[in-house]
Amino acid sequence: MLNILSAIGLAGLCFVAWLGSEDRRIVSWNTIVWGISLQLVVGGIVFGIGSDVVVWINDLLNVLLDASEAGARFLFGGGTSPFVPDPARSPGPGVAGRWLVRTLGDPYVNVPGDRLGPDNLNPGFILAFRSLPQVIFFSGLVSLLYRLNIIQPIIKVFAKVFQKTMRISGAESLAGAANIFVGIESAIAIKPFLPNMSRSELCAILASCFGSIASSVLALYAGLLRPTFPTITGHLVSASIMTIPACFVLSKLLVPETTTPETFGHIPEAEEDPDEEKPNPVDSLITGALDGVKMAVGIAAVIIAILGLVALVNEFFSFLTQLPGVLGNIFGVITLQNLLGAIFLPLTFLTGVSLPIPFTDAFEENWQVLWESSVIIGRRLFETNIPPYISLAQLAEAGVLTPRALLIVSYVLCGFTHFASYGIFVGGLSALVPSRRSHISALGFKALWAATLATLMTGCIAGLFFTGNGDSILGIPTP
Repeated sequence: MLNILSAIGLAGLCFVAWLGSEDRRIVSWNTIVWGISLQLVVGGIVFGIGSDVVVWINDLLNVLLDASEAGARFLFGGGTSPFVPDPARSPGPGVAGRWLVRTLGDPYVNVPGDRLGPDNLNPGFILAFRSLPQVIFFSGLVSLLYRLNIIQPIIKVFAKVFQKTMRISGAESLAGAANIFVGIESAIAIKPFLPNMSRSELCAILASCFGSIASSVLALYAGLLRPTFPTITGHLVSASIMTIPACFVLSKLLVPETTTPETFGHIPEAEEDPDEEKPNPVDSLITGALDGVKMAVGIAAVIIAILGLVALVNEFFSFLTQLPGVLGNIFGVITLQNLLGAIFLPLTFLTGVSLPIPFTDAFEENWQVLWESSVIIGRRLFETNIPPYISLAQLAEAGVLTPRALLIVSYVLCGFTHFASYGIFVGGLSALVPSRRSHISALGFKALWAATLATLMTGCIAGLFFTGNGDSILGIPTP
């Protein structure tokens, strides 16, 4: 039943996008049919015939995640660091012994052999000492792979598939494919074509920027969920791939194509300056790592500013609880998180996280799953992805969310669809083509809306293929 609801959600999200279309008379059925078909193909591979491949990719990337902690471990205490523990080192008593030490002694004293986790450190420490250094490592690694021309052929394969099937322009196909691996840098490859692009193309490129995640932050999100979702790394990769066709489907519904794009029918080739001196691989690695430092500092700064602002708004609501009578009681349950959860509730319902049927025994439990999932998804709009991912891991570990909800919400959160990214992508694209600044600014929120719907559509695909064997899909070993 829930799988059917997820399938209905695919059509429902397309209908929501069509309602906001600039011209409802123009519907690109080819883009819709092929865009959804590509998502179904990827979903079939991830959850069906190619599930072993996903596990292999997950294990490979987890090796990179563990390797990325070597530098942070060196900086924050060496092999015995309580902040970045060595996974190969397990000194001291076992789990039962450490439990006895904490039960009989001081529970806040570090015991040899402890691993970083919710039992001894706040999630903020995980972010500061483990996740943010991973952003630096992966930024340098991706820069190195680009310099060695390893990523570009893969991008071209995806671009050709998008262009041939959905019949979109080559430039937006190339930008969308590049967004699987990088962020706003993807637009640099198509910079010569930006001045003459249609509004529909610009919206699609912005939507693919908002809807996907860069490889440099994939490690950050995966590290937050690995304890409760062991195969999360592989699923985040599949979510990044699936979201790009969804972005094209929904952006073309919101801003239909009314002209013939300049690069329609072919993938543009980037022109290289023969006189330009290329950096050597080591320079590329260092430059990428330094860019990662800027990104890590930016992430920390945004979280500090946004969470502080959210807390300030909630304090205002708390003050309003002092109003007499019914008004005070109403503001007693109002927070910014709850307001966002209420706004996103219908869209979260369409993903099929749960089906609360009134007057049934499971109504209260299913309603809680739906509500908590909606609050987490809604929080992303202001708080970025990181606090919602931390809450998702905590609620899943506490048993509040079902494996199905954990899987779907993990897919939905995989995207830069929040206000903090608006300035990055709209400002970054405007800097590449100043002559189109007004058009890009006008399309910014439409692209953000398209990308938000696209991430929800990706969640529908995950829900559609969820078979009920949650432990197998999540990678949890059977006892």
